Amino acid sequence: MKAYRKSPVGAHYGLGDWLLQRLTALVMAVYTVAIVACLLMHAPQGHAEWKAIFGGGLMRVATMLFFAALAYHAWIGMRDILMDYLRATSLRLTAEAAVGILLLAYVVWAAAILWGR
Repeated sequence: MKAYRKSPVGAHYGLGDWLLQRLTALVMAVYTVAIVACLLMHAPQGHAEWKAIFGGGLMRVATMLFFAALAYHAWIGMRDILMDYLRATSLRLTAEAAVGILLLAYVVWAAAILWGR
Protein backbone atom coordinates (compact mmCIF):
# COMPACT_ATOMS: atom_id res chain seq x y z
CA MET A 1 0.00 0.00 0.00
CA LYS A 2 1.40 3.38 -1.02
CA ALA A 3 1.60 6.04 1.69
CA TYR A 4 -0.23 9.25 0.94
CA ARG A 5 2.09 12.24 0.94
CA LYS A 6 0.67 15.74 0.72
CA SER A 7 2.34 17.90 -1.90
CA PRO A 8 3.47 21.25 -0.45
CA VAL A 9 1.79 24.11 -2.24
CA GLY A 10 1.76 27.86 -1.64
CA ALA A 11 4.06 30.33 -0.02
CA HIS A 12 3.92 28.79 3.49
CA TYR A 13 4.09 32.09 5.34
CA GLY A 14 1.65 31.08 8.07
CA LEU A 15 2.70 30.92 11.69
CA GLY A 16 6.17 32.44 11.33
CA ASP A 17 4.95 35.66 9.76
CA TRP A 18 1.96 35.76 12.11
CA LEU A 19 4.38 35.65 15.06
CA LEU A 20 6.69 38.25 13.48
CA GLN A 21 3.72 40.56 12.96
CA ARG A 22 2.81 40.17 16.64
CA LEU A 23 6.43 40.87 17.62
CA THR A 24 6.50 44.05 15.53
CA ALA A 25 3.21 45.10 17.12
CA LEU A 26 4.78 44.58 20.55
CA VAL A 27 7.81 46.68 19.58
CA MET A 28 5.52 49.48 18.36
CA ALA A 29 3.37 49.29 21.50
CA VAL A 30 6.37 49.50 23.85
CA TYR A 31 7.79 52.44 21.88
CA THR A 32 4.43 54.22 21.93
CA VAL A 33 4.10 53.86 25.71
CA ALA A 34 7.70 55.03 26.20
CA ILE A 35 7.36 58.07 23.93
CA VAL A 36 4.05 59.09 25.51
CA ALA A 37 5.62 58.83 28.98
CA CYS A 38 8.62 60.85 27.80
CA LEU A 39 6.39 63.55 26.32
CA LEU A 40 4.22 63.69 29.43
CA MET A 41 7.28 64.21 31.63
CA HIS A 42 8.83 66.81 29.35
CA ALA A 43 6.40 68.45 26.94
CA PRO A 44 8.49 70.15 24.25
CA GLN A 45 7.44 73.72 23.48
CA GLY A 46 9.44 74.39 20.34
CA HIS A 47 11.54 72.94 17.57
CA ALA A 48 14.75 73.04 19.61
CA GLU A 49 13.19 70.97 22.40
CA TRP A 50 11.78 68.43 19.94
CA LYS A 51 15.20 68.19 18.32
CA ALA A 52 16.83 67.68 21.74
CA ILE A 53 14.46 64.82 22.58
CA PHE A 54 15.22 62.98 19.34
CA GLY A 55 18.88 64.01 19.29
CA GLY A 56 20.06 61.35 21.71
CA GLY A 57 21.47 58.14 20.31
CA LEU A 58 19.11 55.86 22.23
CA MET A 59 16.02 57.77 21.09
CA ARG A 60 17.22 57.74 17.48
CA VAL A 61 17.83 53.99 17.56
CA ALA A 62 14.50 53.33 19.30
CA THR A 63 12.65 55.51 16.79
CA MET A 64 14.41 53.82 13.87
CA LEU A 65 13.50 50.41 15.33
CA PHE A 66 9.89 51.61 15.57
CA PHE A 67 9.84 52.64 11.90
CA ALA A 68 11.48 49.40 10.79
CA ALA A 69 8.93 47.40 12.81
CA LEU A 70 6.11 49.50 11.37
CA ALA A 71 7.33 48.92 7.81
CA TYR A 72 7.71 45.16 8.31
CA HIS A 73 4.32 44.95 10.03
CA ALA A 74 2.72 46.80 7.13
CA TRP A 75 4.58 44.65 4.60
CA ILE A 76 3.22 41.41 6.08
CA GLY A 77 -0.33 42.75 6.13
CA MET A 78 -0.20 44.23 2.64
CA ARG A 79 1.45 41.14 1.18
CA ASP A 80 -1.30 38.95 2.63
CA ILE A 81 -4.01 41.27 1.30
CA LEU A 82 -2.43 41.39 -2.15
CA MET A 83 -2.05 37.58 -2.23
CA ASP A 84 -5.72 37.19 -1.30
CA TYR A 85 -7.22 39.71 -3.70
CA LEU A 86 -4.90 40.00 -6.71
CA ARG A 87 -4.98 36.67 -8.50
CA ALA A 88 -3.08 37.73 -11.62
CA THR A 89 0.56 36.99 -10.84
CA SER A 90 2.02 39.90 -12.80
CA LEU A 91 -0.37 42.39 -11.22
CA ARG A 92 0.23 40.99 -7.72
CA LEU A 93 4.04 41.04 -8.09
CA THR A 94 3.92 44.58 -9.46
CA ALA A 95 1.76 45.72 -6.54
CA GLU A 96 4.02 43.91 -4.04
CA ALA A 97 7.11 45.52 -5.55
CA ALA A 98 5.47 48.95 -5.38
CA VAL A 99 4.48 48.46 -1.75
CA GLY A 100 7.93 47.14 -0.85
CA ILE A 101 9.71 50.04 -2.54
CA LEU A 102 7.38 52.56 -0.89
CA LEU A 103 7.88 51.05 2.58
CA LEU A 104 11.64 50.98 2.10
CA ALA A 105 11.56 54.61 0.97
CA TYR A 106 9.65 55.52 4.15
CA VAL A 107 12.29 53.80 6.33
CA VAL A 108 15.10 55.60 4.48
CA TRP A 109 13.20 58.87 4.83
CA ALA A 110 12.82 58.30 8.59
CA ALA A 111 16.57 57.63 8.85
CA ALA A 112 17.31 60.80 6.90
CA ILE A 113 15.14 62.81 9.27
CA LEU A 114 16.64 61.23 12.41
CA TRP A 115 20.28 61.47 11.35
CA GLY A 116 20.06 64.49 9.04
CA ARG A 117 21.24 67.93 9.99
